Parts: sequence; C-alpha cells; structure tokens
Amino acid sequence: MKRYLKVIPCYALLLTSTIVYGKDNANDSTKINHIRLETKQINLYEKTEWSIDLTAQYTNPYDQHQVKLDMLLTSPAGKPLLLPAFYDESTQQWKARFTPQEKGNYTYHFELTTGKHTTQSTTSEFSVNNSKGKGFLHKNDLWTFRFDNNELFRGVGENVAWESRSFENDKWTYDYLLSSLAKNGANFFRTWMCYWNLPLEWKQPRNTKRYTSSDSYFNPGAIRRMDQLVEMCDSLKLYFMLTIDWHGHLMENGGWKHSAYNKANGGPAATPAEYFTSNQAMEQYKNKLRYIVGRWGYSTSIAVWEFFNEVDNAAFTQKDSIIIPLPTIAQWHLEMSRYLKDIDPYQHLVSTSVSHREIIGLNSIPYIDFNQKHIYKHTEKIPGIYPDYIQTYNKPYVVGEFGYRWEDQDPKYATEANYDYRRGLWYGMFSPTPILPMTWWWELFDNQNMTPYLQAVSNINQRMLQAGKGNFEQVNISSPVLETYAVKCGQTYFVYALNNTNNPQVAEFNLQVPAGYKLQTFAPLTNQWKDQVYSKDIKVANTTIAGREEMVFIFSPQKLTLKKP
Repeated sequence: MKRYLKVIPCYALLLTSTIVYGKDNANDSTKINHIRLETKQINLYEKTEWSIDLTAQYTNPYDQHQVKLDMLLTSPAGKPLLLPAFYDESTQQWKARFTPQEKGNYTYHFELTTGKHTTQSTTSEFSVNNSKGKGFLHKNDLWTFRFDNNELFRGVGENVAWESRSFENDKWTYDYLLSSLAKNGANFFRTWMCYWNLPLEWKQPRNTKRYTSSDSYFNPGAIRRMDQLVEMCDSLKLYFMLTIDWHGHLMENGGWKHSAYNKANGGPAATPAEYFTSNQAMEQYKNKLRYIVGRWGYSTSIAVWEFFNEVDNAAFTQKDSIIIPLPTIAQWHLEMSRYLKDIDPYQHLVSTSVSHREIIGLNSIPYIDFNQKHIYKHTEKIPGIYPDYIQTYNKPYVVGEFGYRWEDQDPKYATEANYDYRRGLWYGMFSPTPILPMTWWWELFDNQNMTPYLQAVSNINQRMLQAGKGNFEQVNISSPVLETYAVKCGQTYFVYALNNTNNPQVAEFNLQVPAGYKLQTFAPLTNQWKDQVYSKDIKVANTTIAGREEMVFIFSPQKLTLKKP
C-alpha cells in the first residue's frame, strides 16, 4: 500500500533561501512546492546544494520507477546537463548536489516524475565565480589523466580497500591511513564497498564493529562514513577509485546468502548468475548508481567508478569451471556503464577489474574508460602487460592490485614484499599507465614503514610531468647487469636502474643522450640527489648500486632547471 509523503522544509537550517514554485499540474499529488538554494556563494569546482520540498506518492524514495527527481541545467556554454537528486533519510528531505565546471550563469529547473505524472519547477538561475580548484579527472592519453583545468595527473598510491575489520588493529582507519598517504606524497588510492566496509546495500554488515544492522534501504552508517570519506579526501587532496562491489558478493559461500539481490532475502535473483540477467536486479542496481551519483558524484576527489573487484572470481570456480556465463557479465557491464555515463553530469572515469582470467568482450566496452588487471607473485611481469592490451584495445591500462603474495601478509615475507612494493611502483612509472600499480596489504606496509617511500616516487612523477608537459616517450636502453627502463619527457631523459642481484653493481648502461647534457642521480631509499659526471658510453663515475636497490638517473640540457615539486 502506498503512503502519502509530504516533505516539510526545516527553515531554521537555511543558509540562504530561494523559493521556486512548481508549474501548475492537474495532478495535485505530484508537486514541487519549494526549492531552496543552500549555498551562499557558488564557486567553480565546488559543491552547491539545494533542498527541495515536494509532494508525491511513493513507498520507496530510492526506486526511480516510483519517484524520480532530476535537476536539468544549461551551462554558460549552452551544454545541457542532467543531475539526479536524492532523498536524504536523515533529514527526510530531497537534495541536489552540483559542482559547476564552467564560470558564468547557469539556468536550471527540477523535474519530478511519479509513475505517469510529471511536473516541472519554474526556471531559475545562478552565477558561478572562479576558484583555484582543478575540477574532475578525465581521460587524456595512455600515460595521464587530465583535470578540467587541463592540469595533468598520474596516480601514485596504494589500495586502502577497507578500514580495520573487527579482528584487526583499530588504528587502520581512513583517518589514519589516508592522512599518512597524503603527507608522504601519494595522490591516489582505491577502496571498496562490501559488507564490512561502506556497506551501502547490506542490512547486516559482518566482520566489522563500525557498522550496525539496519532495515533501511541503504545502510545509514555506510552513508555517514561515505560522506565523511569524501569530505576527508577533499581536504587531503586525495583522489580515489570507488569499487562499488566485489566478487565475494556473488559467491554462494560468501556474500550471496545475505545479499539484497538474493530472492531468499526478498531480492529479484534466485542465483548469482541471475544477478546479471534479471531485469529487476538490473533496475535495483541502477537505483543504487543513481543514488551514488546524486549524493557523492559532486566530489572531484572521486576519480573513478569501478563496478567490480575481480569479477572473474565470481564467474569461475577455483578449478576454472564457469558458473556464471561470461557473455552475460560483459553485457551487464555494457548496460551499466552506458547508464552510468547517461546519469553522471561530470563524466567520471569508469572501470572494472579482473584478477587473472579474461572475460571476452569486457575490455572492448566503449563506456569503460580504462581496463584493469591484478598481478600477484609476478611483479616482474608488470612492464610487459601494458603493450599488448594497449595495442589490442587502444585504451589506458591499470594494474589495480599487485603483491608478492595473494594468500596473506605474513611478516616473514616482509623483505621480499617490500622489494616488490618498490619495484612495482617504478615499473609503472616507466610504463604507459595513468595510475601506477597499487600494492595490496596496506597494513603490512604501514607496519614496515614503507609509506614514506611514496615521497620519492611522487618526486620523480612530478618532475616527469613538469619536464615533458605530458609528453612521454619510452626509449631504448640496455645494461650488462642492471634492469633498466628509460623515458624521455620533453628534452629530459629519465632512467630507472634496478640492481636485481645481491651484490653491488656499477651504474653502467647504454643510452643515446645528446651531447652536453648534465646528469643528476636520485637514490629513492635515502632521497639523496647528486650531480654526476658520466663517460660517453654512460658509465657513471664512482657510482654503484647496492644489491636489491634502485637508482634514478636524470639527463637534462645544461640550461634546464626543474623546480622541486
């Protein structure tokens, strides 16, 4: 039975009040009563918020087939935009959150739809002031993303997939881990929504003391923490990939028995396979996407929407038998990525990921901006995976996870894991990818005090971007003993040399560098810079690289000076 809902505005909370009355409509049960602009000054690339008082009949404000409130805008350049509004259960108000990407005057109105009834508000306008913000991240090329203000970006960071679970050290919170990343030069991380972290669709969170059970359509604790996470990242200048779901959700012995999509729990799908084919399940998922975009899409800190973590692990058994038809997974991603692009006015980057098995058709979907794979126990293969994927699909490629082991973070393997942590980052730095490989086991590396190492990687990252202004060219290099990679950025040559042996080795390699170039060396483990001289065959005077250590060499024109990041 439907209930009649009228949202009453709370005028005591208003910062500023703009009242816009809805156009006359024959159906008085579907009305936009008042629209209030809550933001005093509207700035470029900053959140602007409205509260909307409406009258409508529905039982579920999150089901767009029952009720849907959209904000339709026209930008100063004449670009039409559609923004989903959302219902905020905590205040029992409808809200719209918008981040302008253009300066000047916008016009807008709201459109309310309930079943067959649609009504519109009158048109209003607002003016956007300039700001020092950068805006949202977008595709640029194989090596970089680009902000709205045209500044280039390469992601340096790691996975922080979740905050500490109930059986883990309480210190590993977003507050602690993200602050540590930011102060050590990182600019990117990846995190999950799952039943123990940001459990948006989970009525009974598990393995966590942070969230409690709730009968609400969306878990209130997950909403609060996601609000806090977004605000935290905005203040820390960190960008992140939001993994909206993970493979364990669709495992019979994992999350499926508690899933909101499971028919046994009142959902639409009898099996995990039906999750990808049931029209009702897909509509339920679209409702979630609509809510996520409406509530958090305004944030420039959200760099990427990632549909699934390792979706292949849900489709295959451990013995590689197929239990979910692969074409249905690809078709689902096509449908959802197209829908997400349609409702996201900011056009956030969109991705998904596999572990190690390919799903035919997944890499070719036009609405997925870059493809991903995860690499464990084979960090040395990272440089070789990019060329084939790029040549085949003509898209950026990202190693979303890597690690020495996938089984656990046993500290007895810490020496090997730390070594892989370092070289994985540098392999990405010298390869065509907009996000450097992101290690797993963030707790282990926090205990090992590896996070400060990111400062060295960030330093070279910024110098590469500064030197080449976005131009990257891999160049041929060889060495009798060292593992070497070279990239030319503008007029500057950057070399990564890894001593993969246990003994010190002379810094010697073959690289064609124009005459008269100066050389600086950088030791990432100590953050030490040195001006060096070198012979014609690039044998660096009095320089050796210790066993299992690395060094970066920068050859630049004599008159070129790179600013310190």
